[in-house]
Amino acid sequence: MPPPLRSVAAVIDHGVSTFEFAVACEVFGVDRSDEGLPVFDFAICSPQAGPIHGEMGLQLIAPHRLEPLAGADLVVVPAMTRDYLPGPELVEALRACVERGAMVISLCTGVYVLAAAGLLEGRRATAHWRDAADLAARYPQIEVVPDVLYVQDGQIATSAGTAAGIDLCLHLVRQAHGASVANRIARRMVVPPQREGGQAQYVETPVRAVTCRTLAPVLDWAQRHLAEELSVEVLAGQASMSTRSFARRFKDETGTTPHHWVLAQRVALAEQLLEGGDLGVEEIARRCGFGSATMLRHHFGRLRGTAPTSYRRMFGAAG
Repeated sequence: MPPPLRSVAAVIDHGVSTFEFAVACEVFGVDRSDEGLPVFDFAICSPQAGPIHGEMGLQLIAPHRLEPLAGADLVVVPAMTRDYLPGPELVEALRACVERGAMVISLCTGVYVLAAAGLLEGRRATAHWRDAADLAARYPQIEVVPDVLYVQDGQIATSAGTAAGIDLCLHLVRQAHGASVANRIARRMVVPPQREGGQAQYVETPVRAVTCRTLAPVLDWAQRHLAEELSVEVLAGQASMSTRSFARRFKDETGTTPHHWVLAQRVALAEQLLEGGDLGVEEIARRCGFGSATMLRHHFGRLRGTAPTSYRRMFGAAG
């Protein structure tokens, strides 16, 4: 069964990044009960009683000290400065969370806080692509996975910078509450509902002349036609581009290949169909473009780590 996710504590201290902190607030702190979505018991915590000095001179006052961490299902450590060192009180609180089985995650340079607290020794972790080499050099006992959006190693997860923090938070919502809830929160936030953790980060590439401003219309069209053949040739035809130019532009714009993107969209659609009705696995496979239940089971298991029938038992409407 997925871990419970009802209470969330975000930890801030001097040097906190306002963007990553706001990610935690937006995903877990907004009351969306009017849409039938779960409400999280959200607490903003800090080891400091006085104002927290964040980026660009912003000052914040956390309404809680560290006590809410003791009962939180999830603890979020947003980005801090790379040289921030957590005090003994925060280190002890974070370690206690892990020992009792809570989920602890970092967003961007928050990974340095988890590393300094000794929570990542012998674990896989990631960071912003500009920080990956530095993190590996400072903490050689960590298996740093560069150039991915996020990494979950047991009950500890780390993300790359900015938007990758949104991806990780939505991933955890999806694990605990199902794809439909995560997708609806993403829709409210106007962000993509599904980006796999292993997807590449956006790194600097030379600016190229392109024949269209964005591939968004093609992606929208593909999502409406997942049951059909969606080869690179078909997608490139929709964009009025050569297959080679399309594949290159697709990687630049989405961070992944057309093949992997289509598979992810088909699995996401399968999740929705498994949650919302009683269609047979063969029919779901047909509607999602997998062709057979065998292919659906293969790709669903590879990307979600469980079988479609098991997923339905956990998240289906009947359950």
